Amino acid sequence: MLKEAIILAGGFGTRLQAVVKDVPKPMAPINNEPFLNYIFPYLKHYNIEHVVLSTGYLSEKISEYYKNEYKGIKISYTKEVNPLGTGGGIRLALEKCFTDNVLVLNGDSFFDVDLNSYYKQHSILKSNCSLALRSINNAARYGTIKLDDTFVIKAFKEKDNVELPGLINGGVYILNRELFLNETEENITFSIEKDFFEKRIDQLKILGFEYQGYFIDIGIPEDYKKAQIDFLNFKYK
Repeated sequence: MLKEAIILAGGFGTRLQAVVKDVPKPMAPINNEPFLNYIFPYLKHYNIEHVVLSTGYLSEKISEYYKNEYKGIKISYTKEVNPLGTGGGIRLALEKCFTDNVLVLNGDSFFDVDLNSYYKQHSILKSNCSLALRSINNAARYGTIKLDDTFVIKAFKEKDNVELPGLINGGVYILNRELFLNETEENITFSIEKDFFEKRIDQLKILGFEYQGYFIDIGIPEDYKKAQIDFLNFKYK
């Protein structure tokens, strides 16, 4: 079972500045509650016991609110003095984790993945790194992924702004802690997507599993506004 999770909560939220100011993106209010208040009950539902919040921009707004425990989940923090990218931020946070496999998710998006099923597939197939994937009707905003019939990711395709259906990276990962720490260097800025997954696609067993659960990224104003309606009936609250 997964017991630990890392939430990436260090982004600047540049695209949201027009509607949300003075708070980091994961603290953007959805129906008068920080967005993270929706992620924690979801993790609690799947028995996550420890969360590491990877912070940067306005980190004190997050730590002052959540302190060391929320919804019965123990909380630790890392703070990037200089931006480390998704990969560097994850690596720093993994140093505060203790279990073999750690869930990683973004603090500004929500993807309703069945974590029990996800972890079972990750374990049975002995995946080094797993990505939760989502098929969407318009993948123009995202890069897409090519998957073979054994769940092995064969290619990452750059976003091309073409409004066609595609399989996208939902930003929910299961990482082998020891492998990731051994394969990367500390205090180096890098992207987990570009500099880790894509560069090691032929060296590591990187698998993708498709889920059709609810998905939203509040990083742009129109989806941030959509979340205000969608989350009125949020099932994990």
